[in-house]
Amino acid sequence: MPPPTALASAVTESATASPRPRRRTRRTTLVLGLVGCLALLVLVSLLSIAIGSKQIPLSTVIDALRHYNDANTDHVIVRSLRVPRTVIGLLVGAALGLSGALMQGVTRNPLADPGILGVNGGAGLFVVGGIYWFGLSSLTAYVWLAFVGAAAASVVVYLLGSLGREGVTPVKLALAGAALTAMLGSLTTALLIGDVDTFDQFRFWSVGSFAGRGPEVARQVAPFILIGIVLALVSGRVLNALSLGDDVAKSLGQRVGLARAFVAVVVVVLCGAATAAAGPIAFVGLTIPHVARLVTGPDYRWILPYSMLLAPILLLGSDVIGRVVALPGELQVGIVTAVLGAPFFIILVRRRKLADL
Repeated sequence: MPPPTALASAVTESATASPRPRRRTRRTTLVLGLVGCLALLVLVSLLSIAIGSKQIPLSTVIDALRHYNDANTDHVIVRSLRVPRTVIGLLVGAALGLSGALMQGVTRNPLADPGILGVNGGAGLFVVGGIYWFGLSSLTAYVWLAFVGAAAASVVVYLLGSLGREGVTPVKLALAGAALTAMLGSLTTALLIGDVDTFDQFRFWSVGSFAGRGPEVARQVAPFILIGIVLALVSGRVLNALSLGDDVAKSLGQRVGLARAFVAVVVVVLCGAATAAAGPIAFVGLTIPHVARLVTGPDYRWILPYSMLLAPILLLGSDVIGRVVALPGELQVGIVTAVLGAPFFIILVRRRKLADL
């Protein structure tokens, strides 16, 4: 029998060494989960290209991707409509998932979504203004109007939230965002009531859809979303510090005001570009981060990449469902995500305590 000191030393060694294999196993599990999400995203993307309101044989779809013939109508549908639509779905989904996770992290509010900064309200008002005053009707014009409106509204919310002795706080940001969103919504409604033609043009954009978005829309928003994705993924440590509270974050060396401003800018870039491309789409930025948190726990270094992959899976899957449930027409993706997302989020709230992050 070993002496007591040797036994105590062995117990201490095993106790200190055991967390490392556990952490390594946890990291391996999370990496495998990301690989599984990526594989599922590839599958959903292929379904998005292969399935539509017009039935096209799978062999023809593959042929259109490999040997494009512009004289073949089915090839034109696949290459000029379904492929850009799928690309926009990937970009918009990643942007909404990341911006929702960023918003919940920076405000420490489990019910925060990109609309809390007035993004949707600002984008909608500028699009309506462009239609009402300048007669604009092209989606490419809507992209830039929506992006500028989203950015302007977010800046105003941040300035309002920074007033006062305490500076920017999560509660003040949420209140300022809610107030500005209500005001912008009222102004938008006032313009729409006064002109039926403006309402007819705006309602097709405001419902949230990938239909009719061609390659030019994808090219315009892709640089903003790709830059935003990179900036979002490197902000995981910042969000982990902010989630501990301002005092703890400051003690860890974080410049809280600067960090919160940086995250807010990334949210504007991501959600502004996504809203500009597809219109306002509800429940994705609100629900997906909670799904990711169920898998990863509270670490934003894992929540962000999971949100980036899970959100386009939901969006593209909803888009495919919308194309096949109302043949020969289709349901817009914004309607399908609301129908799928609302009950799921209610179940999630009832099963988990989401009072704080």
